[in-house]
Amino acid sequence: MSAQSLNDLSHELIGAAIEVHRELGPGLLESAYEGAYAHELTLRNIPHIRQKSMPIMYKGLAVEAGYRFDILADDRIVLELKAVEKLLPIHAAQVLAYLRLGKFPLGLLLNFNVRRLIDGIERISNDAPNLSASSAPFAFNNSPA
Repeated sequence: MSAQSLNDLSHELIGAAIEVHRELGPGLLESAYEGAYAHELTLRNIPHIRQKSMPIMYKGLAVEAGYRFDILADDRIVLELKAVEKLLPIHAAQVLAYLRLGKFPLGLLLNFNVRRLIDGIERISNDAPNLSASSAPFAFNNSPA
């Protein structure tokens, strides 16, 4: 799957989220959506890891602070799932922190507690030129889908 472009993969991930929302609707706990979404990714043969631990690196020391993001798809896109009344700026900040800490290029913030899932999606990018798995920028932009 790694040969797939970042944009193509993000569209496929959004399609998978829409399918889960279509089947389950709003009003459930985040953990229910996470389980169903992970299953949908498996059905679509999208490699992913659930509850990925993210240590903070400080001057060469890995500080375990209990940070975990919900799903990492294809070792490139962070997926943070929510089931909240509305997304807040702190939710986007959380995804940006994960992108920076893990040196990932893209994150999707998905709020399943909405009538139409398209209203609960934020696409968040590191927005840096020449991103690679070994380089991380320190300037970030939040660009909606």
